[in-house]
Amino acid sequence: MAFNTGLSGLRAASVDLDVTGNNIANASTVGFKGSKVQFGDLYASGFLSGGTNPIGDGVRVQDVKQSFGQGNISFTDNGLDMAISGDGFFILNNNGEIRYSRAGQFGIDKDGFVTNNQNMRVQGFTADDDGNLSGIRGDLQIETDNLAPRRTTNLRSDLNLDSRQSVLEARVNRLAEVPVGGAGGIIDNGGDSFVILYADGRPSQQVNIPGEVTRPDGSTRPITAREIAGQLNDIAGISASATTSFRFEGDGGGIARLDALLGDSDFTFSVAIDGQNIPIATSGVTTKEDLVKAINSSSASSLSASLVDAVDVNGDPVLDVNGDQIQDIRIIDNRGSDVTVNYGLAGATGPDEPIDYDKVGDLNVSADRSIQDIVTTDPDDPTVTSLFADGYDAGELSITNAFNPLDQRTYNHATSTTIFDSLGNSHELTQFFVKNPAPGNGVGVSEWSVYLQIDGELVAGTDTSPYTARFNEDGALQSINGDPNGEIVVTDWIPKDPNGEPNGADGPPLPGEEVVTPIPEPPTTSAFVVDLGNTTQYGANFGVNDQRQNGYSTGRLSGLDVSDQGVIFARYTNGQSKSLGQVALASFNNTNGLSPVGETTWVETFESGQPIIGAPDTGTLGSIKASSVEESNVDLSAELVNLIIAQRNYQANAKTIETSDAVTQTIINLR
Repeated sequence: MAFNTGLSGLRAASVDLDVTGNNIANASTVGFKGSKVQFGDLYASGFLSGGTNPIGDGVRVQDVKQSFGQGNISFTDNGLDMAISGDGFFILNNNGEIRYSRAGQFGIDKDGFVTNNQNMRVQGFTADDDGNLSGIRGDLQIETDNLAPRRTTNLRSDLNLDSRQSVLEARVNRLAEVPVGGAGGIIDNGGDSFVILYADGRPSQQVNIPGEVTRPDGSTRPITAREIAGQLNDIAGISASATTSFRFEGDGGGIARLDALLGDSDFTFSVAIDGQNIPIATSGVTTKEDLVKAINSSSASSLSASLVDAVDVNGDPVLDVNGDQIQDIRIIDNRGSDVTVNYGLAGATGPDEPIDYDKVGDLNVSADRSIQDIVTTDPDDPTVTSLFADGYDAGELSITNAFNPLDQRTYNHATSTTIFDSLGNSHELTQFFVKNPAPGNGVGVSEWSVYLQIDGELVAGTDTSPYTARFNEDGALQSINGDPNGEIVVTDWIPKDPNGEPNGADGPPLPGEEVVTPIPEPPTTSAFVVDLGNTTQYGANFGVNDQRQNGYSTGRLSGLDVSDQGVIFARYTNGQSKSLGQVALASFNNTNGLSPVGETTWVETFESGQPIIGAPDTGTLGSIKASSVEESNVDLSAELVNLIIAQRNYQANAKTIETSDAVTQTIINLR
């Protein structure tokens, strides 16, 4: 009896030594789970045996249980190494046999499949070409091909336009009495330079005017207001006219005699046109330049009575402009009329001296006291001048400077971003914003013009008309060209190369082809949407709160990342990332029912039950830690203590056998 008891103890202690030794041997094995021997006592039983205190018959090994407790997580330099924090097993395909493991040391084989060190393929949920997870389980495969380019179909710009900005235009003087040598404040004569001004005083266009004109015979004469107006008319966006019909020009004796009289206390001066005298203020006139300035500053409204020889644009006589009809009026050049200059001392009259003059400009007459149009004319045509109906105002004019993307003074705000065509070529799209005068009475609504340029060309081709953005009284966008969503649909873009030639990428839709928004995938044209729906107009500095577009160029695979949910993302050299798949995890109702088959893997058994498969970090499944592995959960110190105990147990059971043998020998020696 004692022999059996001792032998059973030796067997049990031997198993304990084996299990403890195996734990110690795998103390550094990634994903290893330690085991512990569970013992049970034995009692002899038989038909004749009985009693209340039966004698034990030794010990037996009931089970070797695995401990699936969490091991420590350590970091690695491999982006595909994974550790499970929590419940679950990786699913491995071993040539058709499904195994389960906690060891997450993974890499990529020659075919791009994610495998462990034994070339078992990791299983998960695959993704389509756009990176959308399908929910279908299979072997995870990494695509190493270049990422195909994607054209831009949507550009979202969340901006703030500064409501404190000024409208880039000038409100100019009323033209009821226009100085002979000026233009009602529209033009500032600074010597030989004429400047059109903004409301804030900055120049929008500047033209240098020469002081003299050379005649065919080589002599020179001062430049006339007509010629000045003609040069200003050549500037895009500016209409200019001059109202003077005469100018001093030296002719020798006349000017010389005039100079001799300047500064005399009894000096007087007057101009007569067609017999009508125009008073000239001579107080303070001491030089020829002072005299010219005095003439040019005299009121032209007094000339209206003499300008009666008028015809309309069709050449028909016009005698009355006092009705409601607005007429464009020209004055026929009448050099034969009596134009004289009278000057002299008090009580004496000097000789009449003629003054050369030229007809200039063209300005329409308004019978309802407001200017409706400014008519310009060929500056080389000397038969046109300006005219106001007697007793009528010309109203208030405004000059809005022409938009010029190369001149930052012609727009309030601008922002640029990169977009892409179907070949992955990058292009620069710039949005310009110009504040407009408020529509209507200006209450509760503001208006801006929006210009779009791609690579320096307007997206509207030859159409220079801007888009119109309106804002409510609270600063929120009301509409763009009437669209309450704030969307601009660009339908005429032809992608070009640096030489300005079409580069072969998809072009605009065919004439009559409808563009549906949002642009469906895959797109077939270069049409795209600029979404300004979240743009505001607050009293704050211009700002780009968010700006994003959905296009990109081609890219090469540069790395892999794994999220906590087990999603494998590919990183590309163009800055894009794409989902390639998601690692799947499996859990079991009875984890200890799994059968270890080596290589730190298990297979399911009847006792374990069927696997419950899902995505990491869902349900009871744990999360994934990338670039990490789970270390063995073996406590080496505890195992060394267990080893000593197992050794002691083995020796003690051997002593039981030795003692039993000695007793038996004693019995044999009895004679």
